[in-house]
Amino acid sequence: MSRTARVERITKETKVLVEIDLDGTGKGEISTGVGFYDHMLNQIARHGGFDLTVNTVGDLEIDAHHTMEDTALALGAAFAEALGDKAGIRRYGSAVVPMDEVLVQAAVDLSGRPYVVHDEPALAPYIGPVYPTSMTRHVWESFGQAARVTLHVTVLRAARPGGHPDAHHVVEGQFKAVARALREATSIDPRTAGAVPSTKGTL
Repeated sequence: MSRTARVERITKETKVLVEIDLDGTGKGEISTGVGFYDHMLNQIARHGGFDLTVNTVGDLEIDAHHTMEDTALALGAAFAEALGDKAGIRRYGSAVVPMDEVLVQAAVDLSGRPYVVHDEPALAPYIGPVYPTSMTRHVWESFGQAARVTLHVTVLRAARPGGHPDAHHVVEGQFKAVARALREATSIDPRTAGAVPSTKGTL
């Protein structure tokens, strides 16, 4: 069965198109108008092993908030749709990912119950000219709500002794860790014989 989805989200603030194939090869075609966000969504594709297309046109003349939020909501909705009834999946996934001095842990449960815990240090307010670092938490919250998943993202280590956190590394480490956790959780477990991984019989 093909595990793909196509989601469009259109408001007065943004127009978003997301297409995903959970069983892809890690190919990403991303355009949101927020360069660093594009770079991060490409991490989801590459390290998650998903084929992912994202095309967002938003009101960047105001700021990046609506563009990033609505993209995350559409991405989460696409994950939920592509997963279908979740029969045969591993359901749980986790990863600990280093990026130079930064170490990030992500854990996900494709439970059908949206709950997000996010813990990162204080960072410089922007990465590049457009990406506000305060939005990273909101991206995970928006994604988790729309995908209906439980997601924990924790920055375990962030700075060299006596130094300040490198915001680029801290945020990129999070996206890579979440991608690896999602890759594991969405993968098919041959030991389950196609059963839904829950004693309730549904997720």
